Amino acid sequence: MGSMMKQVPLDQKTAAWISYQRMRARLTERIGRELARVGLSEADFEVLSALTDAPGASVRAFALRCGLEWEKSRLSHQLRRMEARGLITREECVEDNRGSVISITDAGQELLAEAQVYYDQAVRRYVTDILTMEQIEALGTIAETVLSRLEEPSTP
Repeated sequence: MGSMMKQVPLDQKTAAWISYQRMRARLTERIGRELARVGLSEADFEVLSALTDAPGASVRAFALRCGLEWEKSRLSHQLRRMEARGLITREECVEDNRGSVISITDAGQELLAEAQVYYDQAVRRYVTDILTMEQIEALGTIAETVLSRLEEPSTP
């Protein structure tokens, strides 16, 4: 299939990649600024969102780490900070004393609900409201194509 695709000149590929990198960095910065309005970082938002998506708004730390695709130390530091701020609780897992169960608190749910409004507005303002339906479909197709490649075992 790869040989059937039209080859794009290297300079065009490079320009597209540079534009993507700039877009990603700017979107991350803008969305981060929106979330900061309610006192959340992007990492806080990711953790709280994952917890609200879980049954009972709680999940084992290992499953959370795998779902977020974070390193163990990053998650541990993040959870410690969020627990100190009263956004989450950590309890020992009754089935396995080595693990812990992470739950979102009422304060975490309230802050997430407030942040979600700003997040959704930012996504609409900077992405979905300015793209045509064809561009949105292309963006989805591109994302799924790249994600499927990233799911494959990596080769050196």
